[in-house]
Amino acid sequence: MSENNEFDLFREMMADVAPLAQDKVQVTQKHQVSEAQLARRLAAQTLSDSDPEYLSLDYAKMLKPDDMVEFKRSGVQDGVFRKLRLGKYDLQARLDLHRKSLKEAREEVLNFLRQCQRMDIRTVIIVHGKGEKSNPPAMMKSFVATWLEQITDVMCFHSALRQHGGNGALYVMLKKSPERKLENRERHSKRQG
Repeated sequence: MSENNEFDLFREMMADVAPLAQDKVQVTQKHQVSEAQLARRLAAQTLSDSDPEYLSLDYAKMLKPDDMVEFKRSGVQDGVFRKLRLGKYDLQARLDLHRKSLKEAREEVLNFLRQCQRMDIRTVIIVHGKGEKSNPPAMMKSFVATWLEQITDVMCFHSALRQHGGNGALYVMLKKSPERKLENRERHSKRQG
């Protein structure tokens, strides 16, 4: 097919198409993020001021009772994660969620982690159980793992060793408190200066 034939075919196909009278988009108003939206976004990202409602009771990626669970945020060193996975850090606090409803467990997890941060506790264990007899199986385990991923102050977590509860418990590492970060910065600046 020659170029002229293609052009004639195009004109024929477009014969009944009318051009637009105005082809410019009118911008009426830019979307502004309100103060309330910013506050909600910030609250959802920090553990210290968070509302438990952002941790869903409706959905979690369902796990099996014997599944090993692991999560690591970017920026966590492989050596630190390996030490946590192998149970080499002292466990400074423990939370047991046996016989708790999901709503109670959500509250307990948030309150526990807040208190740990206030007390400069970094490595903890959360015992959720395997959930072999629950319906659906491993429900608490699945929700706890999902919640911990959503809490930005949780750096990483991993299923515990057998002597600490195995796949029915999680080692959890929290971010340093702002005070501890400042302390480290001052200590390192003295060393360099």
